[in-house]
Amino acid sequence: MTRPPLHRNVWVASGTSFLTDVSSEMLQNVLPLFLANVLGVRTWAVGVVEGLAESTASLLKLWSGWFSDRMKARKWLAVVGYAISASSKPFYLLARSWPVVAAIRFSDRVGKGVRTAPRDALLADSVPASRRGLAFGLHRAADTGGAVVGILVSILVVYLAQGRDLLLERGTFHKLVLWSLAPAFLAVLVLALFARDVPVPASPRKGPKIQLRGLGRPFASFVLCSAIFGIGNSSDAFLILRAQERGLGVIHLLWMLVAFNVVYTLVSAPAGLLADRVPRKWVVLGAWAVYTAVYLGFAAARTTGQVVGLFIAYGLYYGAVTGAAKALIADLVAPELRGTAYGSYHAVIGFVGLPASLLAGLLWQGIGPWHGLGPAAPFAFGAGAAALAAVLLVALVPGEPAGPRE
Repeated sequence: MTRPPLHRNVWVASGTSFLTDVSSEMLQNVLPLFLANVLGVRTWAVGVVEGLAESTASLLKLWSGWFSDRMKARKWLAVVGYAISASSKPFYLLARSWPVVAAIRFSDRVGKGVRTAPRDALLADSVPASRRGLAFGLHRAADTGGAVVGILVSILVVYLAQGRDLLLERGTFHKLVLWSLAPAFLAVLVLALFARDVPVPASPRKGPKIQLRGLGRPFASFVLCSAIFGIGNSSDAFLILRAQERGLGVIHLLWMLVAFNVVYTLVSAPAGLLADRVPRKWVVLGAWAVYTAVYLGFAAARTTGQVVGLFIAYGLYYGAVTGAAKALIADLVAPELRGTAYGSYHAVIGFVGLPASLLAGLLWQGIGPWHGLGPAAPFAFGAGAAALAAVLLVALVPGEPAGPRE
């Protein structure tokens, strides 16, 4: 029997994410280098910038998901979120200190906080459960394909601006900011013009409060496991700094990120299909196992070749986990609460982002009780947290029968 084509929202949301990532990846990957090489900040400040940006915007993810459930509308909240992020980017041209960078990153993450849960709920609403893993996998593949394009553009801009220099220069960063603006604003237009809301079932729960208790124990168990994983999952900025610390220059770092994102893109859709055929939690478990091995490898890495190989393998984790985790969340809660569920999940992950990244910075520098540990320490800690989360995932989150989903 031939299956009907995927809903247009899957393709529109994927196109929007593709364009957004073309823009975002031109800046996100070099931002830790801008902080370290141009502004001269230490790793604890990098941790504060990255962690604060995620954590302080995380309440918006909870609110926007709940609000989209309450209003029975997803699209325009997502459009507003993408517009906020796009509008924050030009201000990087004015940044002269890390607190200013932190404020701009906060604004960008506010936009992400507003858009993420409604967009994910719109995707989940637009396809049957039996195709949800594929839909999220395709969306993630488009997102990561945009990252590949964005990094390739970055390589060209950096090479023309400063050649193969080891450290990033201020003028090069400003050129990247200017190049990032067009795809960012085009992404907003695509979603605004072509997406459409899907009818959401009426909720039996009434009242203005955010009903977290009604999301159920299976969902709460998965969020707990994800939070434990997240406390060791510091910003990827530290992976980039580790690669530079092991001897990679800016151009070589960007080529490494291209390879990472190619793997990420190629794995996302097949992993989503796999999550439609086997219990989704086992796909998440496999991804977390890859993450544990990669972070142990980063802790022990001695050469640039080892770092490059590990970063490419890191794409396997990202490609496998994202679609499966989001599809699993949709399975664990009622349809009318999906926005709240995605918002709650992203909020918890965001809340642990600040302590995770700050702790990674302190471990790296060996400050306070971690004196003398050095750059390998945050990666060893992250591997341990991931292993614990994986054990709890097996024990606490209920399995599901393999096979087709209605």
